[in-house]
Amino acid sequence: MSPAYELYGELPLARSALDRSAHRRGDEAWLKAAWQNGATRVLVVADGQAPVEDSGLAFVAPDEAPDGDRYLLGVDDDGVTYFAVRTSGPHPDERAVGLRQAGSELDDRDAGLLVHAIALANWHAAHGFCARCGEPTEVAEAGHVRRCPADGSIHFPRTDPAVIMLVTDPDDRALLGRAPSWPEDRYSTLAGFVEPGETPEQAVVREVGEESGIVVESVTYAGSQPWPFPSSLMLAYYGSSPGGQPRPDEDEIVDVRWFTRDDLAAATRAGTIRVPPSISVSRRLIEGWYGGPLPGRTG
Repeated sequence: MSPAYELYGELPLARSALDRSAHRRGDEAWLKAAWQNGATRVLVVADGQAPVEDSGLAFVAPDEAPDGDRYLLGVDDDGVTYFAVRTSGPHPDERAVGLRQAGSELDDRDAGLLVHAIALANWHAAHGFCARCGEPTEVAEAGHVRRCPADGSIHFPRTDPAVIMLVTDPDDRALLGRAPSWPEDRYSTLAGFVEPGETPEQAVVREVGEESGIVVESVTYAGSQPWPFPSSLMLAYYGSSPGGQPRPDEDEIVDVRWFTRDDLAAATRAGTIRVPPSISVSRRLIEGWYGGPLPGRTG
């Protein structure tokens, strides 16, 4: 069996504090009334960014929102409705930042709102045409569907399942690798997309084998987090291996090594190795195995 590790800390992008109010998405009368309500808050998103101020996300009233696709995000416990509006081009607000910069700093409500808004905006930006006939599609169901007026087909937002895993050997060393596009001091857990007809657990075994040549014998689910860069859901696992000498595939991974806790702590303390930032599932997997925050230079 896999070691009984748990992710260290809360996954920043897995938080939410709103009712998504899916039953309201097709209620045009309710949507119109909510948009006309002065208490309604609108988050303007563009190019994967939204404005953030000291207190959290910066919203505007509906009558201050720019033209653009409109998405219902949900309703909070006080009955306040939240929408997002997607505009094209660079964000007009100089306070705008992306999820990587703001995700860990926002409270549960705002983290959930920003992830939802950016995920929808990314999908709409890339799916403006019907996959069946090629005709332009239209936004429907308050931003949670695109409909083709030519053939009547309905298209739902895409989410790509991906596995991310920390594998250990009999000496309790962790397997970490480096992708070719990363700086030479950056190491992370291995990861990859789930293929058609494959379970996430099968994907863990396959991806680790392909990228490192290491056999995985058992797999234990640890948690999940949306990762809208542009449209993934990260499924986190711990795995155990009988060990062996890792061999990078030289395509997706150019270096892969076993690390003891002392090895990794000494390297991050000395600044010779960086691990992913705290917003990532990889960091939480690594620190779950390590037993707490890593010292020194990390993300």
